[in-house]
Amino acid sequence: MPREKCGVIGIASVKGRKPVAGALHQGLYALQHRGQESAGIYVFNGKSIAGYKGMGLVSNVFNAERLKELSGFTGIGHVRYSTTASSTVEEAQPFLFKSSKFTFALAFNGTISNFIDLRLKLSEKGYTFKTDTDTEVLANLIGHHLLETGDYVEAIRLSVQAMEGAYSALLLSGDGEIYAFRDPLGFKPLCLGAAEEQVVVASESCALESLGVQYLGSVKPGELVEVGSNGVKRTLLARADRRARCMFEYVYFSSPASIFDGVWIYRARENIGRELARTQPAEADVVIPVPDSGRSAALGYSQASGIPMVEGLMKNRYVGRVFITPNEKDREEMVRLKLIPIKPLIEGKRVVLIDDSIVRGTTMKHIVNLVRSAGAKEVHVRISCPPIVAGCYMGIDFPTRRELIAFTHSVDEIKGLIGADSLGYNTLDGLIKGIGLPENELCLACLTGKYPIKPTVKLSELEEALRRMRRR
Repeated sequence: MPREKCGVIGIASVKGRKPVAGALHQGLYALQHRGQESAGIYVFNGKSIAGYKGMGLVSNVFNAERLKELSGFTGIGHVRYSTTASSTVEEAQPFLFKSSKFTFALAFNGTISNFIDLRLKLSEKGYTFKTDTDTEVLANLIGHHLLETGDYVEAIRLSVQAMEGAYSALLLSGDGEIYAFRDPLGFKPLCLGAAEEQVVVASESCALESLGVQYLGSVKPGELVEVGSNGVKRTLLARADRRARCMFEYVYFSSPASIFDGVWIYRARENIGRELARTQPAEADVVIPVPDSGRSAALGYSQASGIPMVEGLMKNRYVGRVFITPNEKDREEMVRLKLIPIKPLIEGKRVVLIDDSIVRGTTMKHIVNLVRSAGAKEVHVRISCPPIVAGCYMGIDFPTRRELIAFTHSVDEIKGLIGADSLGYNTLDGLIKGIGLPENELCLACLTGKYPIKPTVKLSELEEALRRMRRR
């Protein structure tokens, strides 16, 4: 499966002094699907910024005693996957920036496509770097402009003007203010909510739901939202002539319970499944989703095709992510640990197996073998996303074309490699229609090779740099 880079949440007590660490912790649980490598929380206690971050799931990093130590009334939290660096506690977020005059914490989701050039320019100005992350580059870029202007809004504005790429970010200032901002094309989700005396900003609306917070809508592309003791102030920092929402948020990344810029994720996936049934029909007895990401699309496929959907694969939720295993044998064993077939629902049946995407093909091969071993008569694989044929430079962990099976093989060849009786991908038009947004409001670069970022970004150099970093 592809991996996404991070989830962020910020909470500010705009009236009174209500501690936020517990609510941040709860919100991070709701965003855990966006990152499982590390977690962190930083708070402002009225005098200074303090926090804690560590490797692993939210439940592994924080306990009741640790949360009690974070006695702040404003704070930000983060869960992480790495896409531009290794995965150690040094790369974990929020990232703390300190200078002689300013201190702030930064939580970031996305990829700055021109971070290599920005890092070089900052290095020439005397800035040093402890990590390979673009987050550290952004922190130093904001810090540089902050030292020049003395104003957070202006420092962020100048930084946004200098950056290319996809991002949603939260900054916790040394004065206890939260600054939430989103790139002008709107690649990554970021939403706003409020309840009683607190304002919440988070990657997804499901985090607001988990806190009982009223959803107020999205932080707009190119917008800065300031949250502090004086309430909420919204400022448009930058404009773009189009939008480029990441289509993978609708297909896979976001929780089905979330809303991304007015589109309910669950409904979009269901509609995508209906389109998949229209464009890629199959003669079969049952539709089986690959849990959990294939479930909504499978339901839509079932409704449109009239083929009943059954939960033929049960997920063991106590097993780690498949992609972290180092070799083919371990991957196969992990699939068998993670997915348990229900033989009475599969045996002797012609199965339509629904999943969201095929990146490298290794995991799907093992799933097809698993379904066959449970007695399936035929296995027809249907994928709700069109073939991924180009790298992503906007925050998804398949940045090099050589890793993509659809770039190097035809659909018929992939069918043979994964051992399916047939293989069908959704069409580009079917995907767009299912999401329900115009084509020029989506980023489809990994499907088309047409990138919405400026051509000044040297993609070949960026791809090679990302490849080197991921080997470390």
